[in-house]
Amino acid sequence: MRLLEVADLRKVYTTRFGGNTVTALDGVDFAVEQGEYVAIMGESGSGKTTLLNLLAGLDKPTGGRIFLGDTELSAIKDRQLAAWRRENLGFVFQDFNLLDTFSLKDNIFLPLVLSGRGYNEMNTRLQPLAKKLGITELLEKYPYEVSGGQKQRAAVARALITEPQLVLADEPTGALDSRSSDELLDLFGQVNKAGQTILMVTHSAKAASHAGRVLFIKDGRVFHQLYRGDAPDSVFFGRISEALTLIAQGGIAHA
Repeated sequence: MRLLEVADLRKVYTTRFGGNTVTALDGVDFAVEQGEYVAIMGESGSGKTTLLNLLAGLDKPTGGRIFLGDTELSAIKDRQLAAWRRENLGFVFQDFNLLDTFSLKDNIFLPLVLSGRGYNEMNTRLQPLAKKLGITELLEKYPYEVSGGQKQRAAVARALITEPQLVLADEPTGALDSRSSDELLDLFGQVNKAGQTILMVTHSAKAASHAGRVLFIKDGRVFHQLYRGDAPDSVFFGRISEALTLIAQGGIAHA
């Protein structure tokens, strides 16, 4: 079943001085099925961060439409957007975005607190999630007391505790060492196999090789895509690396 649909999405910025325009997205089209794990790759300035912001409802497109399920994002009133975002989207950021004055438990609870959920419900949701993510013993600690990998596990718990339709991950391994990155990517794979839909923006071919499909963004458009099929991570990694090289050299035609 189709969960996310992006149709002819455009974003044009007008510079502050001189009135010049910059086209960040130029007619992006793609769809994501429920339960898919999709990675988005592209060079700096390709438009992938702009795309993620539009999908998150943090910015408004110049043209085109975004549907999550039956809901078109542009139809959501501004005063309802934050609540809709909390109920339907989970976010995992490169820099964790945890509050140092809150324990890991309180950081994870935060979206549910903002939604007005009671403590018993929050705790009932947290315990199996914390066990799955391996952070049960860390819940009373503060972010500055744990490692980067442990912080990111807490951030994943915060993203999942609302039981979102879609998890948006922005360079989730960017601030992690190689071991913590591997652990996080394995974790994403487990979460996806349990049915969670994930859309991840990344510069890392290794991170992207854990996804089921990779979209390559260039000059504000979906330029190319690869499907994993039955390929293991190592083979898919090689295909992604080859595609990135060919795209950089102009050896792959626009999709």
